Amino acid sequence: MKLDEQVITRAIIDRFIKKWTDHIDLDVAVVGGGPAGLVAAYYLAKNGRKVALFERKLSVGGGMWGGGMMFNEIVVQDEGKKVLDELGIPTHAFQTGYYTADSVETITTLASKACQAGVKVFNLMSVEDVMIRQTDGPETARVAGLVINWTAVEMAELHVDPLTVRARYTIDATGHAIELMHIIVRKSGSRLLTKTGKVMGEKSLWAEVAEQSTLENTREAFPGVYVAGMAANATFGSYRMGPIFGGMLLSGKKAAEQILQRLEEDK
Repeated sequence: MKLDEQVITRAIIDRFIKKWTDHIDLDVAVVGGGPAGLVAAYYLAKNGRKVALFERKLSVGGGMWGGGMMFNEIVVQDEGKKVLDELGIPTHAFQTGYYTADSVETITTLASKACQAGVKVFNLMSVEDVMIRQTDGPETARVAGLVINWTAVEMAELHVDPLTVRARYTIDATGHAIELMHIIVRKSGSRLLTKTGKVMGEKSLWAEVAEQSTLENTREAFPGVYVAGMAANATFGSYRMGPIFGGMLLSGKKAAEQILQRLEEDK
């Protein structure tokens, strides 16, 4: 078969535009393609919801690729292992309650399972703002969608206007950066659902406490926006956990379960 470069170009453009226009009105937008974001997106899509995941970098996976200090193994505990078991990701017992998994195999499988479940991943896209809707003043403000631009535009500091995506719910899974939370505080004039009404910030590493608090802090942090993974602890003011990832996986699953319940209640 003789190859035609114009057909190749047209195929890419046509298919991408179709994918993009099919996902500008979503049940859930997930921002950040680390383990918590991928797991949340997977469970939401598996349950029939229209989900898109926006990742500012070229590849998804967040910090999991490098394991601990570029030793590409991760650790999970008993509960976190159950998520990996469900996804068919092999683990290896190290000692009682501790399991290891290959970080590259874990991330590639998470990404593949999410895509196969129906998640559409838009990499190299950054969220520069949110869409806020109010009914009776700042106290009733709610995030109704995202304002999206190419990461390359952001990096080059070009003055190029963005596009928008509407979403019934959004997950901030941007890790330590908690990008959406900072945008909301800076631009909406509203309080977060934290004790201070602001981003409370991430504390130093304490794995035992952080693993538990990650789940406790996985919840709605602003009307319409849930936080998952390290973004949950950074928003509500708890510790980081280092290269143990059970809490991250379980947090993504919990965020998905909470939003699935809300979507059912909204009917």
